[in-house]
Amino acid sequence: MKRYDALYELYDEFDAETLRAYQELADVFPAIGSRVALEQWKEVRDELDERKGAIRESFPVGETFAAVAAHASREEAFTALDLLGKYGRAVNVLVLDVDETLRSAGRTDNEIPRETLSLLTKLHDDGMPIVICTGQTLENVKGFITQGLGNELVHSGRFSIVYEAGNGVFTPGHGPDTKRLLYDDLAPDVRGTFDEIRSRVLPEAPERVNQCCHLQGNEFTVTLKPNFQTGSERAIQVIDEALVYLLDLLGDVLEGASAEQTRAFYAHADPEIRGVLERGPGVPDAEIPDDLRERLDRLEVGYYPGDAAELGSYELDKVAGVDAALDVLGIDDPFSLVMGDSKSDLRVMEWVAEEDAGIAAAPHHASEVVLDHVLATDELVFERDGAASMLRMTYALDRLAGLD
Repeated sequence: MKRYDALYELYDEFDAETLRAYQELADVFPAIGSRVALEQWKEVRDELDERKGAIRESFPVGETFAAVAAHASREEAFTALDLLGKYGRAVNVLVLDVDETLRSAGRTDNEIPRETLSLLTKLHDDGMPIVICTGQTLENVKGFITQGLGNELVHSGRFSIVYEAGNGVFTPGHGPDTKRLLYDDLAPDVRGTFDEIRSRVLPEAPERVNQCCHLQGNEFTVTLKPNFQTGSERAIQVIDEALVYLLDLLGDVLEGASAEQTRAFYAHADPEIRGVLERGPGVPDAEIPDDLRERLDRLEVGYYPGDAAELGSYELDKVAGVDAALDVLGIDDPFSLVMGDSKSDLRVMEWVAEEDAGIAAAPHHASEVVLDHVLATDELVFERDGAASMLRMTYALDRLAGLD
């Protein structure tokens, strides 16, 4: 109770909101470019130091409380304290999806907000490893992450990228383990299926899919992306058509299979795929032999409305990628904050929950199944482009966990 009472006193007696505003100005908008800017920034720093000093003098653990108040709102601080009471430990690694989590397609610049980048840098500087976990290609994500966080952080030895939803792991500064190609371990027949589909998927596509989609430059997964704004009506329509075509192509490539069987199998496996088929050509009533079912169980057809239709391997998912990244980083007893919005992120969330190895957070516009999981665990839901709130909470949790 002492911690709760002290936090109540902190947020009742001090203007934490203004303190956070000064801290954000100092962190996000450093003095550059002119003497006037330098003088203004110095005034901000002086005011910040004065307000923090008042808190330091008022509490036996004033340094910790000053840091918490400068970064976390009342709600974020009490959420951190509740999590500390529930789990008894702080987060020791961040596992973060990018698109629609750290950044949103709804933003005109589609960039990670500056506050989010600043908090990631602060947490990393304090010793927090970061694992970026994305469906994007390595070169794409490495480019904008390096631009946002800086080359020094990315090559610190405490930073890893799980790319293409688990096909590979890139962890700079770890010698022969810097890049792990997880798809190299797949059976030859599985790799052969992907090679053939990749070679045929655009040349044999229906005219509309061929002209309105492009093949993402993955190392392994076959991903069709729309040539329109993600989530737009035209993107939704063409990805729905691309999904049906991909199912049919898979049925043609697999020996002894048919398009009717692949449609039926994946309609049963995924309600969203079933919905696309019901709105389009329909769901066939096809019998699926056990040997074909066994082969299809190893292949994942992913559907992301207005964003992508893709073929991946169930043996290579974000869980496998994160597990490999943690191994390279040497994190033997992880307690992670997993942030994501899609079904591929849900698998990581469920995995850490089963292993008692972390907590999960999601934006309010995440997939329904993701929100169901998050609301059933710790209710860590944030606004669009609001990932910073979860990072502020994590910062507070780390500080509060250090108290006696």
